[in-house]
Amino acid sequence: MAIELYDTTLRDGTQGEHINLSVQDKLLITEKLDEFGMDFIEGGWPSSNPKDEEFFLKARKLTLDRSKLCSFGSTARLLQNIENDPNLQGLLHSETPVITIFGKTWIAHTSKGLGISEEENAELIYRSVSFLHSHGREVFFDAEHFFDGFKDNPLFALRMLKAAAEGGASRLVLCDTNGGSLPHEIDAIVRRVLAETGIPVGIHSHNDGDLAVANSLAAVIAGATHIHGTINGIGERCGNANLISIIANIMLKMDRNFTFVEHLSQLTSLSKFVYEILNMPPDGKAPFVGRSAFAHKGGIHVSAVMKDSSLYEHIDPKLVGNRQRVLVSELAGQSNIRYKAQELGIELPEKGELLKNLVNHIKELEHKGYQFDGAEASFELILHRELGNFNPYFEVRESKVTIESRKGSKNVDQAVLKVAVGNEIEHIAADGDGPVNALDKALRKALIRFYPQIKTIKLVDYKVRVLEEKRGTSAKVRVLIETGNGRDTWGTVGVSTNIIEASLQALCDSMNYHLFILKASIPSGEELLQD
Repeated sequence: MAIELYDTTLRDGTQGEHINLSVQDKLLITEKLDEFGMDFIEGGWPSSNPKDEEFFLKARKLTLDRSKLCSFGSTARLLQNIENDPNLQGLLHSETPVITIFGKTWIAHTSKGLGISEEENAELIYRSVSFLHSHGREVFFDAEHFFDGFKDNPLFALRMLKAAAEGGASRLVLCDTNGGSLPHEIDAIVRRVLAETGIPVGIHSHNDGDLAVANSLAAVIAGATHIHGTINGIGERCGNANLISIIANIMLKMDRNFTFVEHLSQLTSLSKFVYEILNMPPDGKAPFVGRSAFAHKGGIHVSAVMKDSSLYEHIDPKLVGNRQRVLVSELAGQSNIRYKAQELGIELPEKGELLKNLVNHIKELEHKGYQFDGAEASFELILHRELGNFNPYFEVRESKVTIESRKGSKNVDQAVLKVAVGNEIEHIAADGDGPVNALDKALRKALIRFYPQIKTIKLVDYKVRVLEEKRGTSAKVRVLIETGNGRDTWGTVGVSTNIIEASLQALCDSMNYHLFILKASIPSGEELLQD
């Protein structure tokens, strides 16, 4: 039997700290989730805020090929006002084919939170579900705090589920709302529920014990066929069950299928898409889809991976749309250097001292504080320089940066550079918003006459890391910059006890790399240097 996927990124996911989505954002994610193959997409709680009401209004115009849109809410507040309950009316007005409502299944919440009896709570659940079902909607019952409630009083918790089933609920979703259950507990309780109810069971796990994915998989092993979660595991407190990891594990490790998911290779792009919409940096260490998920740094590992990738990779990264990466660092061996050279399209000699010298050079640079994990352009220039393919296109002979602070007026930062290009010297000054911006402007100003091609590039990102923290302000710093030309981006690095000097090193590498790549693409006989 296929497993159903229920995505609650747009509702439960947005309850996470620093998570905010506009109506347009939610519509874009909805279309992407449908394209991927989600069975159900929970759009929000229409009675709780105007944004969700607007979303459901605009979502009616979407053409969803696979997914069913769901609205979310609670049971009615009062037994005597079921038909006029504003929450239930709001759910009906959302016009979604599926409605998910939650109810109390932990006796402590019923008596202390709602202040009603067991009989009244069961009736409230039954009549709320029945009312929505009578209006032609498929109803999923979200059993809030179910696992804590079951461990406290199993008979009460089961009675609430049976009330929902009698009212017409087609799925009973068991919630580990506090996120504190363990996989063996989930397994045993799901089996008990299936034996008692006979209705398809779902699982909704939170990650407070760092077990949301494990608990979801345990529920599936026990017989659950319906899984709630969010893309990238976003959500309140420590987050929800991460559907990215759940999907990959179920399809690749448990040999089970989902109703509509066909192209697992879209998993990485789906993860990145949601991060982009959220304006959040992707989690590099995320299993399956993270940039580091299949990254290898140790020389022995790389040597083995080059012979048989399964020796150090639990799956083929291409299956989930990711790729293998080999990092160059002080832990590198000759295998790392050779692998990276092949990846960059650089041919290295099979024998000789070149590889040995390169490995020793890289290790020496890393010992000084250089890092090439995020600065592959600097590493590529080192390779080409050692092979005799690259000489710098310019040389900064002198540099001076002044920072003038004026009380009550804007600070003035100025960089003065003396740059040699061939036999010519450019002596240039430029003001900037901060010393690094002044350096960047001065360097461009000095080079633009010779290399007008640099007009197309711009600084994308700038990071500073203090090394040898105990030395305080006299410590070395490592500067990593990312530069782009509208099509590609590349990273370069600089290290010094002077942050200005480190920044200038990274900037010079960035300019040189751009010019070197351009030269490689110019037909033979043409010149890069312009008069």
